[in-house]
Amino acid sequence: MAKVLYDTDINPALIRTRCVAVLGYGAQGRAQALNLRDSGVKLCVGLRAGSASRAAAGAAGLSVAEPAAAVAVADVVVMLVPDEVQAEIYTGIVAPGLRQNGALVFAHGFNIHFKRIVPRADLDVMLVAPNGIGEQVRAQYIDHHGVPALVAVHQDASGQARELAISYAWAQGHGRAGIIESTFREETETDLFAEQAVLSGGLTHLIQAAFDTLVQAGYGPEVAYFACLHEVKLMADMIYQRGIAGMRESISTTAEFGDYTRGARVIGTPTRAAMRQVLKEIRNGQFAAELERELGAGLPTIKAGRARARAQLIETVGQRLRERMHTRGRTD
Repeated sequence: MAKVLYDTDINPALIRTRCVAVLGYGAQGRAQALNLRDSGVKLCVGLRAGSASRAAAGAAGLSVAEPAAAVAVADVVVMLVPDEVQAEIYTGIVAPGLRQNGALVFAHGFNIHFKRIVPRADLDVMLVAPNGIGEQVRAQYIDHHGVPALVAVHQDASGQARELAISYAWAQGHGRAGIIESTFREETETDLFAEQAVLSGGLTHLIQAAFDTLVQAGYGPEVAYFACLHEVKLMADMIYQRGIAGMRESISTTAEFGDYTRGARVIGTPTRAAMRQVLKEIRNGQFAAELERELGAGLPTIKAGRARARAQLIETVGQRLRERMHTRGRTD
């Protein structure tokens, strides 16, 4: 069993002795920059002059500078720009600008694990990966809670990389929920697999297939939408709060019996074999290579997928139903 660290196991002072440059101000960048500030850490947000986020970061009371200027004054650089541009930013800005014996923090191990970034030998290179989206990282912090996180060390040039990573995780509130020590490989491969098999790939295709099955059998699309998509949130919330076993014990006897007797037929041997193949393609680098080609070609698969998704009946029906639910009861 992996050891889980909490605030009582952490010395928070280390990160407070460093100046941090946060590169990027998307969902994670905003959340982590604000959490650092509220944890008493000196920081600067690195954003290009034309970035639409500069005004928002400034309005939040954060110091903002060009990325190169932010890196030049930092002891620690946090890479919170999208994965697909990290290698370019590291090569063009971070590698030549970060001081000797500085530190580099990632929220996802993709670029290090697949060697799209090969860091300078003098740098501490660490992973602090929240198990939650940026909005949750910030909201939980404000509520004096936190989301769990994985921490890992790729390169320990100073001899303090582990302690610095854990101290950074403390500043994000992760020690309130639990910090698990991991590796860049484990975080990257499990994160990609979970996205593809469950969280985005598996879940969305399961919902779509179930909706199509009902509609093709003659049931109303509105009924199919509520049965196959709308209620997913209710079940997910229950699983989040009680676990799978607890969820099963909370639903009707009819639903629980259907779970045990039919669920394994939907997610059966062929699906499990497909999952093993998906994991194999992540581990051997095939997925990363395919993604690299997709990026180089201008995202044709993603653009085509978005167009197909928007054209699906489940989307048009869902948009109409959501609008009605959101406006119901309004008097303005």
